Amino acid sequence: MSEDTIRLVTIGRLIRRRRRLLTVLTLVGALAGLGASFLFPPRYTTSASVLLPGAWEDRELLTQVELATSSVVLDRAAAELGWDGVDGRDLRDRVSARAAEGNIIEISGTAGTPERAQRLSDRMVEQFVTFAAQIVGDTADSEAATRPEELRQLVVRTSRRITELADAADPGQTVESVQTRTELAKLRTALQEAIAKLDRADPAAGRAGMVVLGPAARPDGEAPPTRAQLVGAGALLFFLLTVVGQLAAARRSRRLRGEPEIAAALGSALLGTVEVPGEPSAIRPRDRGPRARIRRLLGLGVRWDVPAPRASGDEAGRRIRYRRVCARLRDRLPAPRRLLVVVPDDDGTARGAAERLVAEAVEAGDDPRLRMVGVSVSRPLVPDREDESGVLVVLGTGSRTAEELTGIAGACRDAGHEIVGVVLAAPVPDRPARSAGRPRDAAAPALVGGTAKGGPA
Repeated sequence: MSEDTIRLVTIGRLIRRRRRLLTVLTLVGALAGLGASFLFPPRYTTSASVLLPGAWEDRELLTQVELATSSVVLDRAAAELGWDGVDGRDLRDRVSARAAEGNIIEISGTAGTPERAQRLSDRMVEQFVTFAAQIVGDTADSEAATRPEELRQLVVRTSRRITELADAADPGQTVESVQTRTELAKLRTALQEAIAKLDRADPAAGRAGMVVLGPAARPDGEAPPTRAQLVGAGALLFFLLTVVGQLAAARRSRRLRGEPEIAAALGSALLGTVEVPGEPSAIRPRDRGPRARIRRLLGLGVRWDVPAPRASGDEAGRRIRYRRVCARLRDRLPAPRRLLVVVPDDDGTARGAAERLVAEAVEAGDDPRLRMVGVSVSRPLVPDREDESGVLVVLGTGSRTAEELTGIAGACRDAGHEIVGVVLAAPVPDRPARSAGRPRDAAAPALVGGTAKGGPA
């Protein structure tokens, strides 16, 4: 796995073989998301809009956006709402504003209920419009305090000048002189009316003239993230983390998966790959605790990063594979054909395959004679050679590193044994046998006489 490219077929095999673990952890993630939803109570968001008449530049709109969420507006809105324990600083995280197209300022409010969210947005809009108008009105008042008097004085001087021009005009009754005096009189009258209108003018007339585009709509759904979104996000997050974690662990694993690599590490030939249906047939007593039961429940006892073996399909096919291994052993062993079967003591699949090989050898006429021993992988120790002709090593597929296999091979050499072959055991789903007991007659010639040749089954 460390040198393989992660493909979709690899991820599919991971999901298929780790479906129990993925299902459990996905449910745990969903429960974590459900628990997080109680820490984040439901929220509702709505908005109200304000239209700014006239032509506005982008910088001016940004200024109005900042003004809509200023501390003055927030404090006034909090005071008008009168919510217990809520002031302007608390509203800062619940209120937002943005400039939309068409000189529109959109103010959004978020609260724990739809009614409170609606009230918050409406009060924020009202206080924003009032504050903006107040700013414009104060500016107009400051200007009106100095300019009207100057304007009146200018009008008085202009009126006097018009009177002087009228007096200096031709006092005759010609048409030109009459028209000149008439026009000057009209001009003086227009100036006097302008001064009168200025005196009657309201200083607040220079305000911004903002228009509120209706009240805020009452929200009919929660604002994200909702409880369903948190549950889904937790389940998806745990699922992805589990997949990534399994892929990372497999990539960093140094266990040998290829048959040639395993045989080369032990310095012997591969005699075949056999199948062990169902759960491993032998489990050590110390593996019967809660931890072992949890591992079996989650399906962690079977490697997912090794290719699936060719399934024999039924009990008869599996039995043929075991008998072919026995036949190859007879071809490789000198007489007397006694053999020591070495199995790692923590490999239940290999132990089940070794017991099956011993049973098949006994049924075949006690030839070869097989004696199974379990060795510790961390500190392998093989019994000294007596009358055995060699050692047969039985391993589960993809279960050992090169260092562990080298240690087993060294222990065999220290005890005076020669490794005559390697058998790999792969767990497969248990299927009902096609025939009860003995294999089909058509397969019998391949088992007779110990003449089975060819590559590993």
